[in-house]
Amino acid sequence: MKGLRIEVDIGAQRLALFGPDGACIRRYAVSTGANGAGERMNSGCTPRGRHRIRALIGAGAPAGTVFRGRRPTGEVWTPAFAAAHPGRDWILSRILWLSGCEPGRNRFGEVDTMRRYIYIHGTGDDQPMGVPLSHGCIRMRNAEVVELFDLVSPGTSVEILE
Repeated sequence: MKGLRIEVDIGAQRLALFGPDGACIRRYAVSTGANGAGERMNSGCTPRGRHRIRALIGAGAPAGTVFRGRRPTGEVWTPAFAAAHPGRDWILSRILWLSGCEPGRNRFGEVDTMRRYIYIHGTGDDQPMGVPLSHGCIRMRNAEVVELFDLVSPGTSVEILE
């Protein structure tokens, strides 16, 4: 659907999807960076400001598909699989790869969102939402990230607010 925009509220740990008329059509609990808000490379923080979806990765993959380096590994997350691989930062189901739109703030150099590999992505069902625990990305429940993925397109505006 054209004219959609996403707003991520780091303080509230919420992602909202707005329609072309500006009305909120979806709202989801998320988990952002455990280190808070920030744009610096290797900070583990979630970058603020205006972004766009650069790429959508994972169309048609089963919910729970495990991704490494933006490629499916052939594995599917389950609680037993997670228990056998403790400490992994799971990137599951879908990837909405973000690119900053503000040179010097979240684009280019040491603050480049895309080069930091910041995504909106699914995570393990055992991970809490509404609590900042990620390494800088925006984590969502698997069913919800699949739903969001199917509604948006590359170029969709994403505003990340503190």
